[in-house]
Amino acid sequence: MPHEHIGIDKAKILIEALPYIQRFAGKTLVVKYGGNAMTDPELESSFARDIVLLKTVGLNPIVVHGGGPQVDSLLKRLGQESDRIDGMRVTDEATMEVVEMVLGGSVNKSIVNLINKHGGRAIGLTGKDGNLLRARKLLMEKQEADGSISQIDLGMVGEVTGVKTDVLEMFTQSDFIPVIAPLGVDEEGNTYNINADLVAGKVAEALGAEKLILLTNISGVLDENKNLLTGLTTQEVDRLIETGVIYGGMIPKVGCALDAVKGGVVSAHIVDGRVPHASLLEIFTDHGVGTLITNRVKH
Repeated sequence: MPHEHIGIDKAKILIEALPYIQRFAGKTLVVKYGGNAMTDPELESSFARDIVLLKTVGLNPIVVHGGGPQVDSLLKRLGQESDRIDGMRVTDEATMEVVEMVLGGSVNKSIVNLINKHGGRAIGLTGKDGNLLRARKLLMEKQEADGSISQIDLGMVGEVTGVKTDVLEMFTQSDFIPVIAPLGVDEEGNTYNINADLVAGKVAEALGAEKLILLTNISGVLDENKNLLTGLTTQEVDRLIETGVIYGGMIPKVGCALDAVKGGVVSAHIVDGRVPHASLLEIFTDHGVGTLITNRVKH
């Protein structure tokens, strides 16, 4: 009977997920939400349902979001230009106003609304709320052709120096799902635009999270033959960066995952956000849909 087969297949999926649900119950995972998953309505909906399901089965998801395309769109409408260097946005005061308006306003609230619409209890935050994200100006280091290192001032771009975990723990223990815009503040009250991957990594480190999940527009980390590498140790990642297999725009993302794992996060996952329900597939199935990076040594 075809209906029986469908039922049996669904039961198998649930049974496959059971040990993962049991293992991760009560654990925190930080999900960086960005890329296509934020702009395709079907993927937006599947992401929101994933987050609600994770919370419902006993995990504590925390969402950190980007919003580069949305910032670019508004800058274009306003007739402003914004340069990028190695994937990092150069942010002057005029650009910062737009970044804060988009990330802390429209994008953050639309994600909160989406999760709530699917039965969750999301609450929107920026790094400025409750001094959640302490920051300082980031000076990017770039290697010149002669091998020397130069420092590049990206304007009002920052890096995380501290995370107020009590703010997040208050919400997660109250059954809320925090949704964080990647804006930080320094001791003088200056606001900084911070790369969302870096924020997600630092939040995961500070909370001692079980998992950091970075949703991307690629299938994961690829080897020199463009095959997906499904599982890597931190040592293997270091080697792939040194040999140039991991390069360009992937370096900050992989570096963020690497730092998080070295900083105490059990595992980091670089996942294809173009796949519906990518987060669930990566966490609750045997094969996953991306690259897992862990400190565990392979035997």
